[in-house]
Amino acid sequence: MASTRGTLAAFLLLTFCTFNSVHAQQLVQHSDDEFGPVVRAYLGYLKNDQEVVDDRVSRREVNAIYYRHNSNRIKALRQMAVKLARETHNDYLPELEAVSANEMNLLFGSEPPQLAALKVGEVLRNTFRFLGVVRSGETFYLFARLDPYEQADLNEKTSAVRQP
Repeated sequence: MASTRGTLAAFLLLTFCTFNSVHAQQLVQHSDDEFGPVVRAYLGYLKNDQEVVDDRVSRREVNAIYYRHNSNRIKALRQMAVKLARETHNDYLPELEAVSANEMNLLFGSEPPQLAALKVGEVLRNTFRFLGVVRSGETFYLFARLDPYEQADLNEKTSAVRQP
């Protein structure tokens, strides 16, 4: 009896996740037409990433917590990409990173910045620009990785200030 309930619960969870994914894909396909090829390609990458996560949960390779967390991260990245594309009216996106509070050390090592002190537009360690917070099921902090030219320029400015 207990295994029947467990199987039914797993089936219902999988059905719900699949329905939500299909519905979200239908919404995405209609709204992506407003963007250029680069932004559409990135949004397509995120869609494919979601399909991989959906497939892994359907095969029971990952648990529900992993599935939810990664699905929420993909949603946060999509929200920020769409926001940037609409604000700049440009077919360019920087390399985006979305991390939860517990994952800040993945980007910043053992001494991550204080979350409360982050300011939108602030450059951290001459590597990342803080873009803002996105709440999509959970809170994610979004950063744009600076391109090598921006990093070199900042490093030059920093070293010029240090020299007398």
